[in-house]
Amino acid sequence: MGQRGVTVWLTGLSGAGKTTISKALEQELRSRHPKVEILDGDIIRENLTKGLGFSKQDRDENIRRIGFVSHLLTRNGVVVLVSAISPYQEIRQEVKQRIGDFIEVFVNAPLNICEERDVKGLYKKARSGEIKNFTGIDDPYEPPTSPEVECRTDLETLEESVSKILTKLTELGYLAA
Repeated sequence: MGQRGVTVWLTGLSGAGKTTISKALEQELRSRHPKVEILDGDIIRENLTKGLGFSKQDRDENIRRIGFVSHLLTRNGVVVLVSAISPYQEIRQEVKQRIGDFIEVFVNAPLNICEERDVKGLYKKARSGEIKNFTGIDDPYEPPTSPEVECRTDLETLEESVSKILTKLTELGYLAA
């Protein structure tokens, strides 16, 4: 009688709030579900997908690998919180179909807000040409067409965003009411 696993996939531009939401969501979930893991795009790139670049092919491979790990964890009853830009719709759909128990969360903030929040200075480097193929600047971001949840981080509080996701998890039977 284990808990049902699910992948909560947070996608959005750099600086939209994916990592912030996933960390806050993890704290809320720990009291309700015994098994929760965060797969953060930046940490995954340092460890699991080191050596991949930022071409479309490498980005897709990065997402496939994150999706593979998410699938393994999900089928073993873990709530997996993925925070990764994952800019392309087609590869997100591929991963969603593979995992099955999957909730897509569009962490939506306008580009100018993401640039204002840019603590790492990545947008500035992309605008100056130091970084090439940067999502939202000279590489596309394809927003989800029908995410299960949309968090407008420029218009709502962190608590409101987390609450929306928890509500969806409850509605879909992944959390007890």
